[in-house]
Amino acid sequence: MYTSSIQKNILAELNHELAQTRKTLERVPFEQADYKPHPKSMSLWQLATHVVNLLAFNTLFVTHDSRDFLDPNAPKPGPTPTSLEELLARFDEYSATLKRELEQSDDEKLTQNFKLHRGEHVVFDYPKATAIRIMGLNHSIHHRGQLTVYMRLLDIPVPGLYGPSADDK
Repeated sequence: MYTSSIQKNILAELNHELAQTRKTLERVPFEQADYKPHPKSMSLWQLATHVVNLLAFNTLFVTHDSRDFLDPNAPKPGPTPTSLEELLARFDEYSATLKRELEQSDDEKLTQNFKLHRGEHVVFDYPKATAIRIMGLNHSIHHRGQLTVYMRLLDIPVPGLYGPSADDK
């Protein structure tokens, strides 16, 4: 724990993870966007875009009390980026929005519940801070890890994320 503040702990972890994620995304080769290690896998570009779009989803945990996947008026991610520059610009925009919303929040708001559901089916109903940790940070880290496996399979140097990687000198 960084501090006794839930908000400050989440912000500290988020800042660290965003830096590591950007470092990873910078190495994604758009010219290999269609690469899939397995037929059931997302393509490289779908996965990279998903990692970025999760940031907007995470912002919902801070700014809203619920999200229904069946709501046709719910916020949707923008069109798929058509270049690495567009992907990184979206990452920077979504990161800044998420950080700003967290900075404007507080521990009291972060202990209020967020319900994710699909009509009557409840996917989860957690305190916002828990939703951010589980479906926000952990989910993003999981997909970033998948992205580094794709990079390894494509012989793209994998950045060190929690220490040096095998590609670091």
